Amino acid sequence: MMKNIWKVAVLALVLSACKSTPMNPAKVEDASVTRPIPKAEAQSSADGSASTDKITMKTVDVDADKNGQMDAAELAKRQVFFDYDSDAIRAEYSALIANHAKYLVAHPQTKVVLQGNTDERGTHEYNLALGQRRSVAVKKALNVLGVPDSQIETVSYGEERSKQNCAEEDCFQYDRRVDIVYAGQ
Repeated sequence: MMKNIWKVAVLALVLSACKSTPMNPAKVEDASVTRPIPKAEAQSSADGSASTDKITMKTVDVDADKNGQMDAAELAKRQVFFDYDSDAIRAEYSALIANHAKYLVAHPQTKVVLQGNTDERGTHEYNLALGQRRSVAVKKALNVLGVPDSQIETVSYGEERSKQNCAEEDCFQYDRRVDIVYAGQ
């Protein structure tokens, strides 16, 4: 009898530790699909050498109209693409992240969901972990720019939300991304 009570207690403890409540169900539909920028096309630095994968974050002023509204075209870009098997944010996405950070800081009631994705290579478990690391990398970049944790939720879909249906590098690069989804959209 005592053995059965322990089994039930352990099972209840394990199941309660697995509970997760999402902030808001986010829609994935986003009309602003961008393309990943291959490393070869990345901008060169001022001295003419190719840019590195290191990212230097700085505050970027986003143009505002006479009513103080952010430029919608700047905020329409909502995807950060990654290199194969990497969670390092490429330098060409620093301005995009800075624009979203400025918007979120200016609108503290707005919440964002960072959805990490991977291509289909790798195991399911590995891809979920890599997608989570990618979404956390973008979260940390937003945190550095002043966005509090209370406005950000991270989630990983691994390879579950693949945009392409082919097994070539040209297709895989579109799946290695973090989608920035504002709550209620």
